Amino acid sequence: MTVKKMTWWLAGVTLLATGASAQQMDTPSLGATNYAYDGAMVAPATRPSFGDEFNGSIDMRRWRWDTGQNRTGWPNHELQYYAGPDRTNARIEKGALVIEARAEALRKEADWGGQRYSSAKLVTKQTLGYGFYEVRAQLPCGRGMWPAIWLLPMDGSRWPDGGEIDIMEMVGFDPEVIHATVHSAAFNHRLKTQRGAEVRVAGACTDYHRYQLEWTPGTITIGVDGRAYMRVKNDQPGGAAAWPFTRPYSLILNLAVGGDWGGQRGVDDAALPQAMKVDYVRYWQAK
Repeated sequence: MTVKKMTWWLAGVTLLATGASAQQMDTPSLGATNYAYDGAMVAPATRPSFGDEFNGSIDMRRWRWDTGQNRTGWPNHELQYYAGPDRTNARIEKGALVIEARAEALRKEADWGGQRYSSAKLVTKQTLGYGFYEVRAQLPCGRGMWPAIWLLPMDGSRWPDGGEIDIMEMVGFDPEVIHATVHSAAFNHRLKTQRGAEVRVAGACTDYHRYQLEWTPGTITIGVDGRAYMRVKNDQPGGAAAWPFTRPYSLILNLAVGGDWGGQRGVDDAALPQAMKVDYVRYWQAK
């Protein structure tokens, strides 16, 4: 397939905009490339409304460990068991949150579902909404790794009716290609109508980069290191099915193993353990 490609070089960040969305490519993907955008992203100069600099230990007033589907298995046919606070898959080291995936079967855990890998998933206890988000992170690039920084509603909404905002996803078999995507009832990967874009970030696995979201009633803009590469507008018919992004969401940090997308080329057990490191999380609520 011939794909029209435009490339912007932005201080080590390459924006990839194609004339075909990811669902049209030969390899199935949960990402998309149909909403590329180029613009500046500037974090507010004021103190964040919510944040964590990850000094000391994980603040249990801010975060909860999501372990709810260990017994039944996680979506997208992912292969990991998400450990709770009694294990060290999520921990603080040298002023950063470390979320580590390991090749281990936690058979002694009461909710073990037969997984051969362990990892962790942290969710903010506080729901957040319109405003500016910035998460400074270093990503794992082992084959089979699937790190994500994303948002979901916690009001009992059925997926994808309540919406999903993916600030950052990357699959280890395609390192340094960062995906931003939004999902709703009318626009999601099951229908192959998901909306998003991708960008190449040199050094994503060796250096920290700032993954950013600006969320307003009319737009969702996502970027890296001060430069936007995706924008989706509230300009499609369909009401809440097209734009459910009107309620507060929780921010999620996790490292999945395998799955329909992350595991398309298997898991490199020899590369484990692998970790996503998060220097800080900051959120400025819109006025």
